[in-house]
This record gives sequence, C-alpha cells and structure tokens, in this order.
Amino acid sequence: MFQVLERKMEKEEAEQNKKKSSVVIKIPSYQEVVESSQAKSTPPSLFVPSQTFSQAFAFVKSSEFYSPPPSLPRETGQLEAPSSTSTSSATTVSASSSKLPSSQVTQSRNAILVSHRQKGNPLLKHIRNVKWTFADIVCDYLLGQSSCALYISLRYHLLHPDYLYYRIRELQKNFKLRVVLCHVDVEDVMKPLLEVTKTALLHECTLLCGWSLEECGRYLETIKVYENKPADIIQGQMDTDYLSRLTHALTTVRHVNKTDVVTLGSTFGSLSHIMGASMEDLARCPGIGERKVKRLFDTFHEPFKRVESSRQAIPETSVLNKPASPDSSIKNDAESSSSIKDKQMDVEDVSKRRKKEPEFTVKSALSAAFAKYSDKV
Repeated sequence: MFQVLERKMEKEEAEQNKKKSSVVIKIPSYQEVVESSQAKSTPPSLFVPSQTFSQAFAFVKSSEFYSPPPSLPRETGQLEAPSSTSTSSATTVSASSSKLPSSQVTQSRNAILVSHRQKGNPLLKHIRNVKWTFADIVCDYLLGQSSCALYISLRYHLLHPDYLYYRIRELQKNFKLRVVLCHVDVEDVMKPLLEVTKTALLHECTLLCGWSLEECGRYLETIKVYENKPADIIQGQMDTDYLSRLTHALTTVRHVNKTDVVTLGSTFGSLSHIMGASMEDLARCPGIGERKVKRLFDTFHEPFKRVESSRQAIPETSVLNKPASPDSSIKNDAESSSSIKDKQMDVEDVSKRRKKEPEFTVKSALSAAFAKYSDKV
C-alpha cells in the first residue's frame, strides 16, 4: 500500500514540475533584440508626413479654388526686410553726412567722431569730459548730426595757405554749423589770422580761436554737450519778484549795492518815488553818502544827449613879430570878423534847437513809456 502511495506522490510532483516549467518567461538579451530588429523590415506606413508646411499644401495651388494673393508672399517679404532696413539706415547716414553704418552711429551717438587725419594730434589728449572715437568722416570732428569742426593751426596755415579752403569745399552744404577751430600758436598773428577769418566768413563758417590746446578741447566738449539743448539755456535768468528786479536796475548805478537797494526800497516804496526824490531826501537814507546820492540823482535827471560846450575861436596870431602892411591888416580884420559872426550864428542855431527840442531824461522817458503802455504793464 505504501509503495502505491509513494508512486502516486511522485507522479503528482512530476506533473507540478512540468506545469511550473511551462509558466517560466524567457527574457532575451540585448544582442538578440538588436539582431531581431535589424533582421525584421518595418512595414510601409500609409501616412508619410511632409517636411514643410508649403509642401504639404502645394496641391492647393493647382486646384481651381486657388487665386494668387494681392500682396507679396511671406518668404519674399522676409527676404526683402533686410534691404528695407539697409535703405533706412542709408538715409540716416546721408542725413548726417558721415557715411557711417547704422550700428556705428548708434554706438557713437554720445561721442565725438574723430577723423583718421587727426591721429597724433595732441589736442585729443585734452578731450576728457566727452568720449571720442575714430571714424571715416569728411570733417575733422563730427560733433552732432548737423554740426562739425575743422581744426587748423596758424603755424600749419603759414606752411599750407590753401589747406583750409579745400577742406571747407569738401564739407559742401551738409552741415548747419561748420566750425573752424583755429589754434593760435604763433607770435605774429595779424596776417595769418586775417586770412583765416576771411576764408571762414566767405564760406559761412563759425571761427573759434583758441590760444592753447586745452581751450580748443574745451570748445569741442562744450559744443557736443550742448548739442540737443535749446539756445536760451545760456540766457541769464532773472527773478520775477519786484525786489530782485529793483536790485537788478539800481545796482547798475556805480557804487550802489544790494544793501542800498533795500534801504531805498523800504524808504520810498517804489522806483518811481526813488526817481522823483530830491538830493536831500536821498541823503537822509542811512548808509548812502554824498557820492552815491550824486550818482543816483545824475543818473535819473541828466539828459540822454550830452551838451557840447561851445568854444569861441581864438584868433590866430602871427608867430613872427613882423610889421604887417595896412592892406593885409584890413583883410585879416575882415576875415576874423566874418568868422566870428559865422560862429555866433551857429551857436544861436544850436541854442534855438535846444529850446525847441525837449530835454529827455531817464525819468521823463520812463514816465512817457509807462503812460503809453499803462494797459499792458
């Protein structure tokens, strides 16, 4: 019995081992996978994608529904875009007359462009407050879009008198401001400076003379710094209040200072009262002496036209004490009497004209102006 059972058990274990061996999955190696992929050929796919968008829809152009667009295609527009930018940059370069590429213009917009002719010029060492770079330009120094400068020294002008003329001709009419920067480096400046001045004026150029290289460099820096600033920036600014304007007017009189203006303003109240005050009233103000009183009073009351003193003619006397003949003495007496009468007539005419013409003073002129323009003041 036991033997039969053992055989059954062995058969069941053998069957179970067979089942287990059939379930095991075999994993191929990397080389087997590569060899199998190379050996098998990929089946042809039904959809083959095109490389570009235009190739995919190229068949549309051959259909009956296609009509050419009115504008240029996109590709041609992209090809012609650089040409349009180059033309715009060319116009800006022609406007500045510097013949520079657009990239160089944008980089050196805030710098002085220096011609290669100026290499070795000691003036470049004194341009310190503004950047400068070398460039291929017609002028010596390009200070802006419409301003340039030519540099010349009187010593060089004496050696080459026609140099400035030909250099100005090269500029033509491309710049609104053409500066001739002249370095005065000789002792006898009369003749060469006169020639340079004539050449600059005849060709409508502005002449700037510098007696040192530092001064010449300062001129170039100033023109570049004030390139885009208005012209009235250098105009003197005056305050709008009454005291500052009164101070500006009265301090033009010699020996009158700001303290005296405050004293006069607090005492009399206005400029018209100061002009109408007498010398005694002005002398009562503290701090104002006799000299200031006389200056103020004379400024407000003296006429605009100065009176020329009439001098009587002194008869000429002979140097040599020679006895004169009776005929010559009679002639001399007649001539002297006629000359004296003519001069007396001239004096009378001058006095009559003075009586007819009223004497204009500062006070009368200002009062007449205030009366005429009272509605606008």
